[in-house]
Amino acid sequence: MKSLVAAAVLAVAGAHPAWALGERPFVTFAAAKDAIVLARAGQAARIVVDRNDFPGVRRAAADLQGDIARVSGARPALLDAGGAVARGGDVVIVGTLGKSALVDSLARDGKIDAKRLRGKWEGYLVQAVRNPRPGVARALVVAGSDKRGTIYGLYTVSEQIGVSPWNWWADVPAPHHDVLAVAAGTRVADAPVVRYRGIFLNDEAPALSGWAKEKFGGFNHKFYGKLFELILRMRGNYLWPAMWGNAFYDDDPENGPLADEMGIVMGTSHHEPLMRAHAEWAKYGKGPWDYSRNEQVLRDFWQQGLDRSKDFEKVITLGMRGDGDEPMSEQSNVALLEKIVGDQRAMIAKTMGKPLAQVPQVWALYKEVQEYYEKGMRVPDDVTLLWCDDNWGNIRRLPTPDERKRSGGAGIYYHFDYVGGPRSYKWINVTPLPKVWEQMHLAWRLGADRLWVVNVGDLKPMEVPTEFFLTYAWNPAAWPAARLPDYLKLWATREFGADNAAEIADIVATYARYNGRRKPEQLEPDTYSATNYRESERIVADWRDLAARTEKVKAKLAPAQRDAFFQLVEHPVRAAGTLGELYATVQANRIHAAQGRADTNELAARARDLFARDAAISREYHEINGGKWNHMMAQTHIGYTSWRDPATNIMPDVREITLPAAPALGVAVEGSEAAWPAAASLRLPAFEPFDKSARYVEVFDRGAAPLAWTARADQPWIVLGESAGTTAGTKRIPVDVRWDQVPAGATAGHVIVRGADGQAATIDVALRHAEERGANVAGFVETGGTVAIEAEHYSRAFAPSGREWLRVPGLGRTLSGMTTLPVDAAAATLADGMHLEYDVYLFEGGKVNVQATLAPTLKFRPGAGFRYAVSIDGDAPRIVDVHADESLKHWETIVSDGVAQFTTALDVKAPGRHTLKFWALDPGLVLQRLVIDAGGLKPSYLGPQESPRVGAN
Repeated sequence: MKSLVAAAVLAVAGAHPAWALGERPFVTFAAAKDAIVLARAGQAARIVVDRNDFPGVRRAAADLQGDIARVSGARPALLDAGGAVARGGDVVIVGTLGKSALVDSLARDGKIDAKRLRGKWEGYLVQAVRNPRPGVARALVVAGSDKRGTIYGLYTVSEQIGVSPWNWWADVPAPHHDVLAVAAGTRVADAPVVRYRGIFLNDEAPALSGWAKEKFGGFNHKFYGKLFELILRMRGNYLWPAMWGNAFYDDDPENGPLADEMGIVMGTSHHEPLMRAHAEWAKYGKGPWDYSRNEQVLRDFWQQGLDRSKDFEKVITLGMRGDGDEPMSEQSNVALLEKIVGDQRAMIAKTMGKPLAQVPQVWALYKEVQEYYEKGMRVPDDVTLLWCDDNWGNIRRLPTPDERKRSGGAGIYYHFDYVGGPRSYKWINVTPLPKVWEQMHLAWRLGADRLWVVNVGDLKPMEVPTEFFLTYAWNPAAWPAARLPDYLKLWATREFGADNAAEIADIVATYARYNGRRKPEQLEPDTYSATNYRESERIVADWRDLAARTEKVKAKLAPAQRDAFFQLVEHPVRAAGTLGELYATVQANRIHAAQGRADTNELAARARDLFARDAAISREYHEINGGKWNHMMAQTHIGYTSWRDPATNIMPDVREITLPAAPALGVAVEGSEAAWPAAASLRLPAFEPFDKSARYVEVFDRGAAPLAWTARADQPWIVLGESAGTTAGTKRIPVDVRWDQVPAGATAGHVIVRGADGQAATIDVALRHAEERGANVAGFVETGGTVAIEAEHYSRAFAPSGREWLRVPGLGRTLSGMTTLPVDAAAATLADGMHLEYDVYLFEGGKVNVQATLAPTLKFRPGAGFRYAVSIDGDAPRIVDVHADESLKHWETIVSDGVAQFTTALDVKAPGRHTLKFWALDPGLVLQRLVIDAGGLKPSYLGPQESPRVGAN
């Protein structure tokens, strides 16, 4: 938060858990001399609030009263500031400037640092004060510049004493403390950077809608009261309410007044103009949703929305899309949309009775609406331009320098959930925080900082990215890229304590990165390669390892913490890992069926068990805490055949075969789906002196009875993990090479596998570059005909004055990302020399292809596409325009893959040491990996693992 870089924290106590994420703690759990004691020995400080203050402030003060009782067991008295406050004892004074006579008097008397509040939007001050009024020695003053400022101050105290914003929404228990105190001299002031910070409940059926109906009777004021409190505890202030068949104001007349009372600024989604839900058109509308043919009916419809919300704080959505959030008809044009906006603004001016510049309005440049803007449509400068991502977390456009001068500013509509092409993703959290950071950092630095709203779907599976989004919006400067790992550690400390925080943080970051590689809804049995780089089995092993780590942490937690741990950590790990293993098992089943393996049917049964386990994990979610979260995991996620989610989860097709009674030998090798005897010859991937990994041969039975087998090598330097055995399924035999025993000139050997009937398969064991064992290699060494490099593992970085390279930890499918600062810099030239160098060693000269893996950054700046260049040694760099392909197919590929990959042909003049160079030309690009394909690159999803590196520190 801001206190780390700009807010005034003049005196705080020693090191204690930092409950408020990113802030230095001011609450301690032992009372030092002159500390303000909020609770001790069953007694609690009184909370004093003016009866004339905002109802939302009084409500939040009551929440603090309950939070102190929850943590300490002592319930404070909640008193009116206008009444008599008994002498003695510490007090908490709560109030808003101009609404609390007591706080105003403290400001006049110089008792509180009111200059840090005056004129601020949502500013708050938490200050320890001596002798605030006669007979009171010490007080903690929580003051705000406005209603929400005071509320944020109160919830900041709640979080500092140990109450998570997710106390109710994720069952995070508040740890007990006998003593709650605030050090003398404490003074903390803060205010947000982004003015409106909110969430959008969307695509809420069947999960959230089913849960809300069961628990509250629908999306009524009881439901929204809980949601509003959560938003405020996370220092958000803005909401687009649930709208799939729901209508915020119409469903419950108490919804609107409650939002205004509690301090939530209401809006409507990008396609619901003038405070009316689209569901209301289906209920009350007459005629077509077409302004050119039904103008008066639509005007009357919208007017009712304005009248109903006239007295409430809101941001009014302008414009119009087609019926049901679809594009307008082809006959619609810019002129018509300009007329619509003009008529809407006239209605707003008449209804609100104030200058339009004083009425917050937003125009969402979503999908085709942005095209209208680019073609010349404009709205008055006081309207906020809401730029949007592509529904997949990649911002389409950001303000130019001229657009940043508009009085209405700009904002961002972002997505953690989406229904639409190339495939809907609604089930679980798939958004790594570094991805959110990188895109919203661009938005902040390029002036889109008036309003941030994110589609959170059903909310519950998205707890972690939702809070990060709002935290970052509060003060982006507090969270530079280097601090990203700290965020999750602080979050885990707050939710589960310090002992396991680092491990929990890494588990959460890792599962999100795994899910971000490809959305679970997009997974198929062949997504990851079964034959190359052991990719599929590595993915399964990674998920299993993560689940095992999760289970170990869970065993260390107190029983009261386990429901929260299940929701926030365990469920996404187990659920996503099970799904991934299901697809890998189906993949293996189909390959084994084609090869006639005896374990084919076992794999089919295991796949069915995993499908059933997926359902069981969802049921477990629905049953925790007495069924509190029933329905919340009802979203289907298996069996997509188009962008639309299936009605039910569908078990993937598996194969079953009939086996002969007698055993029969089968042999397969690493790197191929071919198997003996159908394939007459088999060949292992070549062994190389700088690649120390073993290979494998799989011996399998093709009959119902167990198979006896033997294996031998015809060269003494070939090592077999096993030489004989019996199997009723598949037996994997490691094969390795003792390089110190390989004679000069040796290039190959063989492994012979024989069945009891005498039938035998011969496998070629080739050596590659054996003669180079003593070569003076350095850098990343070619193995398997490739050199694979993670971007952050550069040998040297060069940047001209005023620019720098930035590592974004975790921003990558396999490790991290490298980008450049500042993001608003002009395009660089090759002469500027901004580049990364990677030392590599290649065993042959000639043509190579360099594959660069980048984040799928869109062309967020008008004009030419963004560019980078690659070169080897001193050769001229080859420039690549990453936006040259503007086709729908290309976009669908990069958002599905989560990366954009580009290949450039280069020349290597001779074998030996070389320098691969990556040149940054346009800001905004993020490099994740580089792969030199020297003729050996094989099909896979993630590519080869990083090459061995020789001579690096």
